[in-house]
Amino acid sequence: MSSNTGSSLSNVRSLLRDQFEGQDPADHGEKWDELWKNKFTPWDNDSPNPALIDVLNEREDLVPKIADGPKKKALVAGCGKGYDVLLLSAMGYDAYGLDISETGLQGARDTEKEKDGKGMYATKEGVKKGKVTWIFGDFFKDDFLINVEGEKSFDLIYDFTFGCALPPVLRPAWSKRYHELLSPEGRLICLEFPTTKSPSLGGPPWAMPPRIYEGHLSRPGEVLPYTEEGCELEVEKLGPSHQNGLQRIAHFHPKRTNEGGYGEDGTINDFISVWSH
Repeated sequence: MSSNTGSSLSNVRSLLRDQFEGQDPADHGEKWDELWKNKFTPWDNDSPNPALIDVLNEREDLVPKIADGPKKKALVAGCGKGYDVLLLSAMGYDAYGLDISETGLQGARDTEKEKDGKGMYATKEGVKKGKVTWIFGDFFKDDFLINVEGEKSFDLIYDFTFGCALPPVLRPAWSKRYHELLSPEGRLICLEFPTTKSPSLGGPPWAMPPRIYEGHLSRPGEVLPYTEEGCELEVEKLGPSHQNGLQRIAHFHPKRTNEGGYGEDGTINDFISVWSH
């Protein structure tokens, strides 16, 4: 990474931190919408993360292919401009993109008009394209589920830049919500990022090393011990995982990811974790 790139990243993080510092989490939706309106979206990569593409295409042992029968449903919370939603639709899922920013969702609708069914979003032979639904709503409230057909749960849920966008105080609710929304045989795919950022730097994006995912998702809803500053999980003080917590069934570095997931030496810092009940 060049010094200019490092300086640019520092500036972006500073601007994001200033946008949310001292704000009540209940007001964060408006703050995200302001960023979309101002076209300040450094998290937007104009395509799905290649790590997700590879898991869906190559890891049938973790994410079974869509078979004949009732359509499977997928959820992307904090979907932004909707690239992942369109990809999942092309893979055969009825795909739901949820966001708390109406401006961001308008970007998703524009993406659908421009790219749906083209290039990487084209359905493969033998795959029936899934329905795409955009939902303006709050992940932590049930209101948005009125837009979901059938059972109010999902066969696949994808988390990339959503968990790390939430302040640490919301992590117990985040883990509980995924536990509630994941169907009994479903899979939660987390692209763990950023894994090497110092927790003391704050966020968003907040530091999310693997121990954060493992600590919270295996103990849904539990308030976990953090240091007095509230930034570092005290792993040594954790109690046992919940008997009904989510189980991590796979954990590995993807073979490729977005630019922000690489270290200065070219190594991949991101992880993929896959979870089930």
